[in-house]
Amino acid sequence: MNGIDLFLLGRTLMKIGEEALPTEGLADQPGSVRTVLIVVSDVRANPGSAISEIVTRTGLPQSAVSAAVARLREAGAVITEPDARDRRRVLIRPAPEISARVEQVRAVSIDAALAKALDTSDPDLIAEVVTLLEGLAARLTPRSLTRLRD
Repeated sequence: MNGIDLFLLGRTLMKIGEEALPTEGLADQPGSVRTVLIVVSDVRANPGSAISEIVTRTGLPQSAVSAAVARLREAGAVITEPDARDRRRVLIRPAPEISARVEQVRAVSIDAALAKALDTSDPDLIAEVVTLLEGLAARLTPRSLTRLRD
């Protein structure tokens, strides 16, 4: 495997992940699902961050981060509060309780999306691929990206 193969695998996995996310009952939302997931992952890893700090860590445009934070706040996944040291800044934290939307997203299995992508209904093959993905996810966490930037 080389860098190109790895990049294309990552893109394929993102598309399968997007296919696995439930969308029923949602109106059109501003910003991409990918951006929202990147932002919420950063907020979980760095609670109490300002928008500008999230922008620096993720490399996303400020407008995209602001839209994602607004979407996450509306879904009940994050809370915002003014910075006590600088009232112009807003700090973002994960919500203390899991929102209904987050529970809904976490409850959906990736099996159907994998079956579609693999063009199979073989439950053993799907289970094998899920196990491989779980192993990769345990080793290549979002924190792995921070080591690449150092």
